[in-house]
Amino acid sequence: MNMTELTLKRSGIRWLWLAVLVFVLDIAIKLVVMNSMDYGWQHRVEVLPFFNLLYVHNYGAAFSFLSEQTGWQRWLFTGIALGVVLLLMYWMRRQPVTDRWSNCAYAMIIGGAVGNVFDRVVHGFVVDYLDFYWGVHHWPAFNLADSAICVGAAMLILDGFRSKEAK
Repeated sequence: MNMTELTLKRSGIRWLWLAVLVFVLDIAIKLVVMNSMDYGWQHRVEVLPFFNLLYVHNYGAAFSFLSEQTGWQRWLFTGIALGVVLLLMYWMRRQPVTDRWSNCAYAMIIGGAVGNVFDRVVHGFVVDYLDFYWGVHHWPAFNLADSAICVGAAMLILDGFRSKEAK
């Protein structure tokens, strides 16, 4: 059987449960943050000597890229994310369900992307709440969706180094 003949039951699409889990957890955490924390860096909650919880808005993309623009970037990033989600779902459809590594990576990226798209469409911005720092140097705030996207992307990069026999 070649990859294009995979049934839905045997394709990687079955791994979309992980994308749904990432999405639900991301939105739930964001709702808790929005409903229980005051907005802004001055209201951060110190958790560890290198980590704070806070509630901030990101109108741009990674590292607040294009956040100072007039609003058009909201729809650009939404369109890009939806295009990537459709492409990854297409690839999952062509993967066997047994290819756990790739399907898990695709699902994590999809779940994170949909979580951030939800924020952009509903709120007009992405809710960020994780603040890691060293001394006075802070990493840009991020959220669970961003983390899932980064972990999924790292998994795909690592997958590129695995031998075909290992796959």
